[in-house]
Amino acid sequence: MPFDPNAAAPPDSGIFGLLDAPDDAKVVLLPVPWDATTSYRPGTSDGPLAMLEASKQVDLFDVETGRPYKAGIAMLPEDAELRAMNVEARALAVPILQAGGQIEGDAALAEKLARVNALSEVVNRKVHAAARRWLDRGKIVGLIGGDHASPFGAIQAHAERHPGMGVLHVDAHADLRRAYEGFTWSHASIMDNVARHLDGVSAIVQVGIRDLCEEEYERIDASNGRIRAHFDADLARARMRGELEARLAAAVKELPREVYVSFDIDGLDPVLCPSTGTPVPGGLSFHEATSLFRELAASGKTIVGFDINEVGNDEWDGNVGARLLYKLIGWTLISRGLSKPLR
Repeated sequence: MPFDPNAAAPPDSGIFGLLDAPDDAKVVLLPVPWDATTSYRPGTSDGPLAMLEASKQVDLFDVETGRPYKAGIAMLPEDAELRAMNVEARALAVPILQAGGQIEGDAALAEKLARVNALSEVVNRKVHAAARRWLDRGKIVGLIGGDHASPFGAIQAHAERHPGMGVLHVDAHADLRRAYEGFTWSHASIMDNVARHLDGVSAIVQVGIRDLCEEEYERIDASNGRIRAHFDADLARARMRGELEARLAAAVKELPREVYVSFDIDGLDPVLCPSTGTPVPGGLSFHEATSLFRELAASGKTIVGFDINEVGNDEWDGNVGARLLYKLIGWTLISRGLSKPLR
């Protein structure tokens, strides 16, 4: 039977109820079931599955972006090796987390920490290789986490292909901590690692930040403009004055022409993502977040790749994550001239 975009999702269908094979799809999604270093509440390793299941309730026609599904969207199967590595690493990380990362003089904990860091490096390599493989095939590559440590390899692959690109980082947290709790590749260190290791990233523009330590604040201030933060407190004041749209547009202007979007779901108001790993009061509404994607496309910038991470293993969180993902795919296609907005 021919595919009917107006019907319910067919049995055994893929993401958004689609039947596209990865080789035939323009957009390929990499699920990464990884939350080994989550410091508050685990479960985001099941975020990709929660989004996959919820996505089948998303209507494929969108009044803003039209029909993103027509480009073809496919989500790869979960990597069983990554899942097994996460189980091992999480078990090793728990006693370190319980000790607050204070492991001096404890040889057993030091050994566990070294193993978690080694496994994290394997994750980075595997994600990098997968992202490069699909980029080489001409695909738009998106990553679905997992915690925010998950996308480092994907960001690396995109930075190699698009040197000078910027990262639009939506998050409640600055993620600029150096080896947080001893974990070199902590979810709280993703942007520190991007800034230190990826010379191909020329700018990191952060939106929604409302939970950071003094050292991170000083790091932003000392970055000579490479890292720019639009703090949630400032956005809240702009919202009350009716100036939020202009403030978000100003954030987008700070980015270069090619942009990678790294979206931590806790950048949203936590009523939209209550099961995320580290929820924080405040944040963006759903439409404020998607307006950033619209502004990127309207400004002539190209979304070269993206990730959505920290989605909790809950039906509601999966629902919000899946709908955010569909909007992001739609605006990505429009930014690349592969589709046109309806309004």
